[in-house]
Amino acid sequence: MRYGTTLRIGPVGFRIGSDWRGPIDGLRTLYRDYPQPEDGIVDFNVRLFAARPWRRVVRPSVMIGGDFTISDAAPLPLAQGLLAAEMGMNLQMALAQRRYLLLHASAVERDGRALLMTGESGAGKSTLAALLMTRGWRLMGDEFALLDPASGLIHAFPRLISLKNAAIGVMERAAPEGRFGPLLPATPKGDIRHLVPDAAAIAAMDRPATPALLLFPTFGRPGEVRVVAPAETFVRLTQASTNYVAMGERGFDALTGLVGRLPVRAIDYPDTDTALALVERLWSDLA
Repeated sequence: MRYGTTLRIGPVGFRIGSDWRGPIDGLRTLYRDYPQPEDGIVDFNVRLFAARPWRRVVRPSVMIGGDFTISDAAPLPLAQGLLAAEMGMNLQMALAQRRYLLLHASAVERDGRALLMTGESGAGKSTLAALLMTRGWRLMGDEFALLDPASGLIHAFPRLISLKNAAIGVMERAAPEGRFGPLLPATPKGDIRHLVPDAAAIAAMDRPATPALLLFPTFGRPGEVRVVAPAETFVRLTQASTNYVAMGERGFDALTGLVGRLPVRAIDYPDTDTALALVERLWSDLA
């Protein structure tokens, strides 16, 4: 590819190549504080390419490829090239990661213990994780939580935080000194703007944490907390994992072990202040 860069996020190394300079410049700017892959060896390759040579310059559109691909994936406009690169990294993890059980969840850490938050799109897990980061929690990940089947620990994967629609303004006000990427309007998921994890998250990305609490947040309802039974938790987490089936017995053992030792709550909240208060209260109850 004409342009390229490499980076490491937690235990995973990526090489991203592109037919255009813009997406690579964007990645280098936002990921400038991240380390390089160990010994220069990457785990996954991502390719951003034009389906036809003229598509590089005439109404340029970005196809997402790499070691693993989805054949019917739709291209994105070049203005959303940064989003295409992020989606490409997600795709490689979702289709090919086998060392860790992937949970589609946000994760933050305090005192060596991890809080996991998962739920449907729009539940607010990314926004809550970003807000907790501004309050002294260590961000471990926004897109994936990496569960080690051997140790039961959560490994950090602190990618750019993907803020959508109203969450963009919330975080711009909560983190005025934060490093934000460009606003990407009218993407398939609405307006998106990326927030770079803070220095503490990047510096500690190689330090795992013990899972201590799992939350299923839901935005837009009056504040309430409910206990979630282990059977329901297990089913919901299988649905929130992109590689549970592919992991086979290792995935089953890892997930049953997690569910068996973790307190789980569903929280409803009408606004972020209520959600943060609920999180702090539940966390203090662990002691």
